[in-house]
Amino acid sequence: MIQLYIDADACPVKDAVFQVAKRHGLEVQVVANSRMGVPRDPRIHLVVVSGRFDAADDWIVERVTGWDIVVTSDLPLADRCLKRGARALDPKGRVFTEDAMGDVLASRELSAFLREMGETGGGPKPYTPQDRSRFLNALENQIQALLKQERQML
Repeated sequence: MIQLYIDADACPVKDAVFQVAKRHGLEVQVVANSRMGVPRDPRIHLVVVSGRFDAADDWIVERVTGWDIVVTSDLPLADRCLKRGARALDPKGRVFTEDAMGDVLASRELSAFLREMGETGGGPKPYTPQDRSRFLNALENQIQALLKQERQML
């Protein structure tokens, strides 16, 4: 069965994921470092992990399978999930692939270096309605691909 995992701390699309999951009857694991509100739904589970660095990431990676979709802005987490066979996308609708992760991680390192040198700054761009729309489209496409794969196995 397909499950959705949300790297929930500072994730702007939790409610959108809940709506999509409800429509498809999917389980959602909301993984966070602190308690947060989630809908009262037997398919939505809040998992609060310790404050240890990468605790949420480790919890997700230990459990994901090739039938799962992970929503995260954390590039190393996305890479780890892809290596476990899961699908991963960010809240702006970017679908991560194993082929592109090397370039994505290298760009991340370059950006971090440039920030340290004072060459760039300002943080990420604000989240827009277009980002939400791209995310919903990408999530739906990933779910449909897994459902198609599931039907072919029957």
